[in-house]
Amino acid sequence: MKDMMRFVYVPFLVASVLLCSCGFDNTPKDPNDVTDKFNSTWNINEQCKQDDDGIIHYKAQSYGGLVGSFLKNNMPVDLSAYESITFQFAKPVPKAIQVWVANRFKTVGKAGATSLTCHFDGQNVTSVDMIVLQACDTCDIAVESVRLTPGDATVWEPENVWKGTCAFGNWVNGFVVPAKVFESAYEGDKIEFVYTTDKSPGITYWLFKTIYNGTDTTLQGNSNELNEWGCASVSEKTSIYRIVLTADDVVNLKEKGLFVNGYYAIVSSVNLLHKYYKVEEDDDDVTAF
Repeated sequence: MKDMMRFVYVPFLVASVLLCSCGFDNTPKDPNDVTDKFNSTWNINEQCKQDDDGIIHYKAQSYGGLVGSFLKNNMPVDLSAYESITFQFAKPVPKAIQVWVANRFKTVGKAGATSLTCHFDGQNVTSVDMIVLQACDTCDIAVESVRLTPGDATVWEPENVWKGTCAFGNWVNGFVVPAKVFESAYEGDKIEFVYTTDKSPGITYWLFKTIYNGTDTTLQGNSNELNEWGCASVSEKTSIYRIVLTADDVVNLKEKGLFVNGYYAIVSSVNLLHKYYKVEEDDDDVTAF
C-alpha cells in the first residue's frame, strides 16, 4: 500500500514543480508596455515575428510599416492621458525611420538611432486607431520594446518668444530667436514652432533646421530626428513641431540664441514651454520643476 501511495504522490509532486517553473507567472503586465500590439505589417511582402525574448524582428520595405493596432471594440482609443510613445531598438537601426500616429503626425529618426520617441503633446490623440513604424528602405529592424509614457503629472506653461511670419522657401529665409529670451529655460523644457506648409506645385516634403545662432551646431534635443544634413522632417498634416531641450541646449541657447531656417515651411510663432508637475500636497495646483 505504501508503495502504491508513493507511486501516485511522486509524479504529482514533480508535475507541481514543473508547473511552477514553466511560466505560470502572476506578475501583472505593465499597462504602458504596448510591444505586443505591433504584430502586423502594411506590406504583404514584409515580415514581423516576436521571439522568445519579446524582441520583434521586422523585415521592412520602403513604404511598408510595422503596425500597432490600438482599436478597442473596433473603435479608436483616446491616448490623451499619455505624453509620448517610445520605440527602443535592440540594435541601431540601419536606415532612417519614422513613426506615424493615426496617419496624422510623425516623428523621424536617423539611421543609427537606438530609440525614437514620438511626442503627443500639441497634437490630437483623442482618436487613435493605429501607430506605425516605417523605414525609408529595405532593412532589418529589431524592436526591443514599445512603451507609452503617462503625461497626466505634467503641465506645460507656454511663453511666446518670437512672433511673425517667416516663409523659408528653398532655404531662402530664416530668423533668430535672441539669447535673452532663453534666460527662463531649463533642461526638459520645449521649444514649440507653430507653422504651416507651403504646398506649391512640386513640393512634397518640408524641413526645419535649428542651430545655435552663429554656429553650424544643431540642437541636441532633436538629434535622433535629423538627417545627414542636420534637418528634421515635419508633416503637412499638423501645425506644431517641438524639441525637448537638453542641458547643453539650454547653456548654448542662453549664450548664443537660436537660428531657424528650412525648406518650404512657414513659421508664425515660437513658444518656450516650461515643464511643471502636478502635486497633491497642500492643495497646490502645480510645483515648478
